[in-house]
Amino acid sequence: MLTIRLLRTGKKNQPSYKVVVTDKKNPPQGGRFVEEVGFYNPKTKEKNFAKDRITYWLSVGAQASDTVHNMLVNEKIIDQPKRQIIFTKKQEVEEPKAQAQAPAEEPKTEEPAAAEEPKTEEPAPAEEPKTEEPAPAEEPAA
Repeated sequence: MLTIRLLRTGKKNQPSYKVVVTDKKNPPQGGRFVEEVGFYNPKTKEKNFAKDRITYWLSVGAQASDTVHNMLVNEKIIDQPKRQIIFTKKQEVEEPKAQAQAPAEEPKTEEPAAAEEPKTEEPAPAEEPKTEEPAPAEEPAA
């Protein structure tokens, strides 16, 4: 499945993005794409889109990412409502991991408690001494 998405280029702290058509399975940083259809510079707010190529790729089944979709709506290249994008903070993502680790730690704390329980239990009754029967006396050889 083809998707139209942003490909980050530029130096550190100086981002600029190419708008590319690529296979959805390719990683976003990969650099392998079918066609470059525009660019976006967030520092200068400069945008440039190839409207005819974008409409062609959308007509043959390519899907725009949420961010690119909203940019195309702003530029009036497509006539659809904007998509709502929900960003999550890293702290919210880390909390479920902490909860997942908590049950794993509980059995570790239970083991020392289990080790303490036998100490508090009554000692097992001592075994009764076995009474040994005397061995039959050997007769001295004559």
